[in-house]
Amino acid sequence: MKKLITTLKNIWKIKELRNRILFTLALLGVFRLGSFIVLPGVIPSALDTGSSGSTDLLGLINLFTGGAFNNASIFALGVMPYITASIIIQLLGFAVPYFQRLQQKEGESGRRKLNQITRLLTVAITLVQGGGYLTYLTSQNAVVPPEVLNPGLFWLSGIIILSAGTLFAMWLGERITDRGIGNGISLLITVGIIAGLPNALIAEFGLQLDNGGLFIFILEIAVLFLIIMATVLIVQGVRKIPIQYAKRMVGRGSNAMPVSGARDYIPLKVNAAGVMPIIFAQAIMFLPATFANFFSGGDPATLSKPWIQALMNPFSAASSVIAFLLVVIFTYIYTALLVNPTQYADYLKRQNAFIPGIKPGKPTADFIDAITSRITLPGSIFLGLITILPAFAVAFGVNQALAIFFGGTSLLILVAVVLDTLQQIESHLLMRRYDGLVKEGRLQGRSRLQGIGANM
Repeated sequence: MKKLITTLKNIWKIKELRNRILFTLALLGVFRLGSFIVLPGVIPSALDTGSSGSTDLLGLINLFTGGAFNNASIFALGVMPYITASIIIQLLGFAVPYFQRLQQKEGESGRRKLNQITRLLTVAITLVQGGGYLTYLTSQNAVVPPEVLNPGLFWLSGIIILSAGTLFAMWLGERITDRGIGNGISLLITVGIIAGLPNALIAEFGLQLDNGGLFIFILEIAVLFLIIMATVLIVQGVRKIPIQYAKRMVGRGSNAMPVSGARDYIPLKVNAAGVMPIIFAQAIMFLPATFANFFSGGDPATLSKPWIQALMNPFSAASSVIAFLLVVIFTYIYTALLVNPTQYADYLKRQNAFIPGIKPGKPTADFIDAITSRITLPGSIFLGLITILPAFAVAFGVNQALAIFFGGTSLLILVAVVLDTLQQIESHLLMRRYDGLVKEGRLQGRSRLQGIGANM
């Protein structure tokens, strides 16, 4: 406890770090405030009975927006259109040569072009999703009647406000990244996720007091803590492949002496794919319900069939098994797209470096590919287990609002973003010769991948 207090004092002593943290908190406060400003022409009370839960796609969006979706606020779409646009651009970078050049060969100018394209795509996606969201509000009878407000005016103003809200949230994220601490867009999502945690804890506390007593609640919190610790270990886990640079001559003429080359390593992450496999798997798991509702015309008899209900319920056994398999498959696919052994081998060759005991060229690429495949197996299994842990939590009596924090996308995002933010704070402390946040070693957030991986 004494070390924690000392660390907090050191953080406050550093003026630049203090200003960055205060600036970040201020912009996050602005974002949370906007989550409660309701769109004009919407009746918020009508959404109390029609709001989506946490078991469908709309519930997932509501989780990431911190309740703004169900509040029909100006930030109802949050930064989700920007995330969608970023994913599309990233996938295009794997398949389209033009985007490959921008990502890999054109340096800072290429990144600026990609950012501009991402922003334009965000606007296009927001216009489409904004129309879909207004349709959803209309279907929930949460819009002022036509005799009071002209429908055309409501749609025009609603789409403009939702688009402006998303762009403003994106601007807040970029300002936090530039002048604050941490990754701004990720922090906005994290704050939205954390916003639902207090109510979930209070609801679970009341439920367990009525049923199992305080001991069960403490046990649940302890299990949640252990899951978070295991997630931290996997998120930070890397397989270091040692590399050796060739000897070089130092000096001139007869005084020249051979000097051994420096040693380094290639950090291959155990979980290189991050949360993307879970996002893809969840998107596919929502398709059966969407198709069933579309082709049946909303017929209750069709939607009430057991197999459809099982697929629509993310906490069912059938849904959990399918989700687990999809995550494992997508982890291998996405890792194969991200980690290119041939690029690593070419880079080592250009830098006059090699892996000890492995010949340059194709043998090096094959070796890196084999290592990647081996470490991806435990990483994919872990991601699959993380995906279905909320189902186990519900099976043991945890309410659904708290169960989603036991695994899935929310847990991985929370852990990764917190680690990344703490790593940046630690960098400021170490730069000014203060002690870091941990006694031994150093924190490894998403920005820890430096050296070879970062230069490719």
